[in-house]
Amino acid sequence: MQTISLFQAKTHLSRMVDDLLSGKEDRIVIARRGKPAVCMISLHKVDISKRIGLAKGRFDIPEDIDATNSTIAAMFTGKGEA
Repeated sequence: MQTISLFQAKTHLSRMVDDLLSGKEDRIVIARRGKPAVCMISLHKVDISKRIGLAKGRFDIPEDIDATNSTIAAMFTGKGEA
């Protein structure tokens, strides 16, 4: 939940609506003179399960993508190559 001032709400209304519709925010509270006054929510339920696999088929993944995993792991741990 995000709380913003009335001035910010007037300035960024379009972005706030996009955040609610995309599911990035579940509700936004608008404050007036520092006190919560209004709560905005989306009228449509966002199905977050559709976000998984959103880019499926848009990228070519090489068959040997995991070939250097041990080398990279050694870089992070500071140990020799496994």
